[in-house]
Amino acid sequence: MYQPATYNYLPHERVVYGQPAAGAVASETKRLHAKRVLLVTSKSVARTKMLAGIADALEDRLAGTFDECIAHTPRQCVIDAAAAARDVEADLIVTVGGGSVVDAAKALLVCLAEGIEDAEALGTYRVQVDAEGRRRVPPIGPMQVRQIVVPTTLSGAEFSNLAGVTDTTRGVKDAFTADQMAARAVILDPEATLETPEWLWLSTAIRSIDHAVETICSTAPQPLADAGASQALWMLTAALPASKQDPANLQARLGCQLAVWLATVGLNRVPYGASHGIGHQLGAVAGVPHGHCSCVLLPAVMRYNAEVNAERQTMVAAAMGAPKTSAAEAIEKLVRDLGQPTRLRDVGVKPEQFDTIAQSSLDNIFVRSNPRPITEATQIVDILRSAW
Repeated sequence: MYQPATYNYLPHERVVYGQPAAGAVASETKRLHAKRVLLVTSKSVARTKMLAGIADALEDRLAGTFDECIAHTPRQCVIDAAAAARDVEADLIVTVGGGSVVDAAKALLVCLAEGIEDAEALGTYRVQVDAEGRRRVPPIGPMQVRQIVVPTTLSGAEFSNLAGVTDTTRGVKDAFTADQMAARAVILDPEATLETPEWLWLSTAIRSIDHAVETICSTAPQPLADAGASQALWMLTAALPASKQDPANLQARLGCQLAVWLATVGLNRVPYGASHGIGHQLGAVAGVPHGHCSCVLLPAVMRYNAEVNAERQTMVAAAMGAPKTSAAEAIEKLVRDLGQPTRLRDVGVKPEQFDTIAQSSLDNIFVRSNPRPITEATQIVDILRSAW
């Protein structure tokens, strides 16, 4: 069942969960002997009481705040964040927000490690794919500055060493990776998520379901990743409807957060598939939020791949408590029950954008590792049409 492989652990030191974020952040910064902390966040999170509480808890260790992170993490945002870290001589980044914020912080660490000061130079460190679909990962030097993360969504970005950064000139979202991009500590506080809009909370949860599903359906599965992904699907299937029914249910929200942790055990350790890969370009080309990309693409990609991994897909359906239905149907039903979009047309994607999305997806590392090989743009267009 499993082929010879190596599972790579990331330099995470701890996960703190079920505790107030402000106190946990203060404790972690003291543990790490940080004296000049840069808070990295977005404008919307910066206005929350939760962020104000974290800032107060940091006291004189707070050297500055960068709140210019925006959706899909354009390169210039990363360059500006790195400049802010240099200006305050930050020795620790405290990241508070969703996936785009976390990715910006990961990429700014690359800028600090390599002395990158402009968007074009950042591009030289992106992961590329050769003609045979093999990754080419540029080496990145040791990182003297690291981060801790307080996530406010369910995207799972805080548990990986992979960042997606958009090159607005090319209209492509590139991947960047290095072990030390991973957070030293992750703080899961359900109260820190109470001000997150419902659509964002629920849709990013489908992003984590996407992590779990493409882990199980990977072309190179691993036992630890399978175990985490299966448990994550079971927990999310139960906790998500409960958190929608009662947004103040902190136990349900914490259950979702813990499930996200489990869902990411395979992230960037096993090859993913086209749902992630095409989704990256839906964001870059059509501006579709990360979570909604998974909502509309994952069932279509599952159906496309079913002829080569039907047995693995039965594991997904069983973990979601629907052993008598297809995995695609189980996912689609959950998305619909949560009130999230299920078709590309629902998120504003137009058929005339299909060719551009398909062409920009071809070089994506996850598209090239899809279980059913994708080598032509026409194959991606077929998936997009089925999802429209």
